[in-house]
Amino acid sequence: MDKPERKPEAPFRSFGDYRWDEVPLLAYKEEGAAPFKAITRQVLFQNPELACEMRYFEVAPGGYSTLERHQHSHGVMILRGAADVLVGSQIRAVKTFDLVHIPPMTWHQFRTTGEEPMGFVCMVNAARDKPQLPTADELEVLKSDPVIAAFLG
Repeated sequence: MDKPERKPEAPFRSFGDYRWDEVPLLAYKEEGAAPFKAITRQVLFQNPELACEMRYFEVAPGGYSTLERHQHSHGVMILRGAADVLVGSQIRAVKTFDLVHIPPMTWHQFRTTGEEPMGFVCMVNAARDKPQLPTADELEVLKSDPVIAAFLG
């Protein structure tokens, strides 16, 4: 069966209020697929010629991404707001224009701080594996560190 023909990406797309023209606002993930709260995504570039995807995620105040890991790495730039971020065994406060590298098979999660949304651009491989959620045993190991346990709530 032939794949449906992709509409080429426009060479220019205007920006306003953390939205881009002709870029749909999507759910972060399917509800019930993994624990997360108050987050959306926009796929900014999804061109096979690039071999990567650039996505924008926005997390509302009090929201967080899924605690997960996978084989592929991420390159992240914070565009607005602030968050605490878990990468492996480290937790760091991040703010606008900070960069975060998430290596392969490293537990990670973003949790907003403050009264405004936190938005970030994320670059990943176009071909990538599905996220892995921690097992009960892996979660217990993570929570054996009191700092990580407090972060995860």
